[in-house]
This record gives sequence, C-alpha cells and structure tokens, in this order.
Amino acid sequence: MDAQGRGRADDIDPADQWVLNPDTGDYELRLNQSGGDSGRASGRSAPRGSGRRGAAREGGGERPGAAGEGSRRGREVPRQGGRRSASGPRGKEAPAAAENSTGRRKRKAPKARRKKALLWTGGVMAFLLVGVSVGGYALYQHFNGNLNTVDIGDRGNKDVITANAPMNILIIGTDKRTGKGNEGYGDKGSVGHADTNILFHVSKDRTNATAVSIPRDLMTDIPECRSKQPDGSEKTIPGTDYVRFNTSLGQDGRDPGCTMDTVKKLTGLTVDHFMMVDFNAVKTLSTAVGGVKICLAHAVKDEKSHLDLPAGPSTIEGEQALAFVRTRHAYANGSDLDRIKGQQQFIGSMIRQMKSDDTLTSPTKLYKLADSATKALTVDSAIGSVPKLTSLAKELTKIDTKNITFVTLPVIDNPAEPTPITVVVDPVKAPQLLSMMQDDTSLTEVAAQKKAAKSKQDALLKGTKAAAADVRVDVYNGGDLGGAAQQTVTWLQNDKGVPKSTNKANAPEKAARTTLEYAPNQADQARALAAMMGLPGSALKKGTTDAEGLQAMVLTLGRDFKGAGTPITGPAKIDIPKASADKAECAK
Repeated sequence: MDAQGRGRADDIDPADQWVLNPDTGDYELRLNQSGGDSGRASGRSAPRGSGRRGAAREGGGERPGAAGEGSRRGREVPRQGGRRSASGPRGKEAPAAAENSTGRRKRKAPKARRKKALLWTGGVMAFLLVGVSVGGYALYQHFNGNLNTVDIGDRGNKDVITANAPMNILIIGTDKRTGKGNEGYGDKGSVGHADTNILFHVSKDRTNATAVSIPRDLMTDIPECRSKQPDGSEKTIPGTDYVRFNTSLGQDGRDPGCTMDTVKKLTGLTVDHFMMVDFNAVKTLSTAVGGVKICLAHAVKDEKSHLDLPAGPSTIEGEQALAFVRTRHAYANGSDLDRIKGQQQFIGSMIRQMKSDDTLTSPTKLYKLADSATKALTVDSAIGSVPKLTSLAKELTKIDTKNITFVTLPVIDNPAEPTPITVVVDPVKAPQLLSMMQDDTSLTEVAAQKKAAKSKQDALLKGTKAAAADVRVDVYNGGDLGGAAQQTVTWLQNDKGVPKSTNKANAPEKAARTTLEYAPNQADQARALAAMMGLPGSALKKGTTDAEGLQAMVLTLGRDFKGAGTPITGPAKIDIPKASADKAECAK
C-alpha cells in the first residue's frame, strides 16, 4: 500500500518515514521501504546508482511515482552505521530507523513503536477530540516548544485526566487581533475578551460529552479573582456584578483563571483546565485538515465578516472559515445566539473531518494539524506539555461522536433593556441543564445514565437509617428561593419529626445544586435525611473525619431546590435545542 493511501507500507510505523527535505525545509514522507535505491511506494523502481531518494509530499507538493504527476527528488540521506539520519526541527536529530544487513528495515518492536508514537489532539474543542499519530523525538520537542501556558494556581483538579471523575474543560476564543491578516476582525482595541466560550463536560466513564456554549453577551456576576500579570506578578482583581460575560477575560487585567472562576460561579461546575485560541486557530486548523464542510440554508454575502458563500454545502478553510464562525448578520436574527449555532455546526464538522480516513491516514496532514494545533493553543500550565495533552487526547478519543452533544446555555432576553441587546440566564431551563451536568447525566444517553444514578442512590441509601429524632442537621439557603432554609426546617420539624434541624440562613455563596455534607459516623443520619428529601446520590458528600459531640450535618439548598417536600432529582429530559457532532445540519 502506498503512502498516499495509508501513510505506511509493510506495517512500518509512519513515524519512521519522516525526513527533512533540504530543498523545501519541510518534513516529508520517505517512500523508500527497501534497501539500495529502489522505491516501493508506487511499485516503480528508481534508477540504480542515482544517489538520490524520493520524498513524498501531500497537498502542495508533487509526489514521486504517482500516476500523472512529475517527479520531485530529495537529497540523499547518508547512511552511517546502518542508520539514516535527518535533522529535525530546531536542529535536533530525528530518530533513525534500524536496517538489516541487506538494507531493508526491520519491523519495530512494540515497545519501541509505543515510545515513538505521539498521540496528539487536533486543537481546541473540535481541535481537542481527535487522537492522531506523528512521531519522532525531534517532532515531539518541536510541538512541545509551540505551546503557550498560563499559571492558574490551584484552580481545578490537576489529576482529573487520569482520575475516576468527570472532567470540565473551558474552551475560550478571544477577539484579540493577533496574527497576520486579522487587523480587520474583532474589536480594534481589544485586549482579548472571552468572545467564544464553550464548557466541555466529559463524563466520568468517558463515554459521552456535553459542550455548552456560553453567550458572550450574557449578563452575570464576575467574582473576585487572582490573575497572573504579564510581568509575572499576581494581582487580586475585585469582582464586578451584572456585567457581560466576555469581560471576565482581559478587562482590568483578568486572565483565563478569572474566566474559569466566573464559569464556576455561573454553573456550579468546577473547571479543571482551560484551552484558549485567537483568530489564527480557525484559519490554520481548517486549512491543515484540507477544509471543513458546512451547509447554509440560503446564500450569504456578509460585508462585515466578508463571508460570501452559496446556499447548500461548501468546504471552507482559512479566511472563509474564520468569516463563517464570526458572522452574525448571515443569520435570520443576526444575533450572537445564531452565530453560536453556526460555530457548533463548524466544530461538529471539523470533528468528523479530523476523524475521517482522509486525515487519519495522511502523515502530512497529521503533521500540519499537530503543528497548527500546538501553535494555536494557550493552555493552563498543568496541561502545558505534549505528554499531558497526549494523556488528555487518549481520554477524549474514547468518546463516540454520536455521544457529543452541543447546546447553548438557556437564556432569555434581558428584561431590564427596552430593546434587548444582552441576555440573562433562563431561570427554568438553565438550572435543569446544569443539574444534569452536575449529576454527570448525558444528553444522549439519559435513560442509561439515570439508571446508573438510581443504582448509585440505592447503594448509598442501602443500610441502617437513623431515627428521625436523632438526625441533626444545619440548613443553609444557597438557592434563589427566598426563605428556603426556614421553610425546610419547618417541614422537617413538623412533618418529618426532625427536631434537631436548624436554620442557618444564607449560605456563604450561591450553589447550583443541593448538597448534604456528612461525616463517616453520620452515614445513618445522612441516609435517613436523603430518603426524606428525595436527594440524588450525587448530592451526598461524605467527609473523611468523624463528627464530634453535637456536630451537625450540613444541608445546603441549591438552585435545584423547588420547595420543601419536593424531591430533588435531575430531569429525565430537557426541552432545549441540541446538536450532535455526528450529524450535519444547514445553518439558517
């Protein structure tokens, strides 16, 4: 099989076939798989004694030995001690492939091949979701050197990638005008605001994911945060109430850690890592995969974004790809919410393209994709290396595209504006969605997930329950329902016979979900209270040390609390628009 078809021949690792073409300065695919000067990639032989070897390039160069194409010769790669060597990026030596006495390569031992395989993701979001292999130590070092990092301190779970736990990654697209050709986009004086925001929730079992777009024009509270400044110093930035979400980055010196804090306050979900890109990412990554297929319900000619496409399917890359994800005026309402739908279509299509044989079997495309992705990324320092991102990629590639669901955080027009420009959180549907995510419930496998959650709850509640009179609990109100703590205490005391319940008024901060914190020696009390209130298993938080004396359990009522006596369980389904990564839809 030739390099065009699969990027390998005779089961030789594609990582062993990369060589530097001195004429172009690019890494290319070595087609010769046998000794001497014979070329096997196309089934044709190179002239003996020519002293030259073929090198293939895909997409942009000529391919030796390919039907209907001219020949392009590379310089001889000298042999030394039975090895071939080539200088890698940054002057480092690429790994050489061992040969036997006849000059024919030996198949690599599995251990050696594992060492050389560099599983990498294609970038942010869509860029995140594909594991591809390019190899060689020099390339590894090259990609590692491409990455930019930001220290976010102790935010998030640094071990979440390998932990047996759900994972939340915040994807941020900024409107900063960096990079060639981007002067005409975005806010001319922008320091880089959070223009596009997607919270990517990966389930504990890594079988599904929910990608929630957060509108940039959402009015919300930005909490006080610690931010790393360009000079390396750390600054504490005061919180700001009721402002646009996009100002959580850039404004007043806020870094991505501040955006992570804002998302946590808004959703109740701890953000473990962030990945950030600017305009160039869309242009370079869409080009690296050979274009992204999209569809428009009607022809578009938008002077503001410079998008000019016919109705129906198109394949876009570079400037047109950027124009597509930035356009608002191409859609019926001309709003940021419509633009989000277009971005979701683009990302879903890019995922499919990256997982297609056209990409995964092309070493040249894989190199370009990995190079573009690493150059495009700014990540938190906890994942700021190729080994860490490789580990992340391995987890994400377990997810079937049909189980990746795109949604937008439910919002409504801002009632405080006569002519609404901004939006606010939908008080009914948003808590439902966030509750499902907090319970790690998939939007694509709700029945199975609910069954698993019920099994977990049954297991937690199985066992001895304390008598109601022996249950001791302090109740805090962290939700939006006024007087909820007193309402609950009254209900517990009068209807359930729990006299040792105490109203502790408002919680220190708002909570999206209701939780019951208890000590190991209070498990029987926790089971009793959970049964009374209909708490889901995910609400029970067991501590590590036993309670002493009259220490009470702590019940914090969240936004999911609807009233005393109403069971607190996540909805079996939610009525909001959804899109799947494995389906193509036309933007309207």
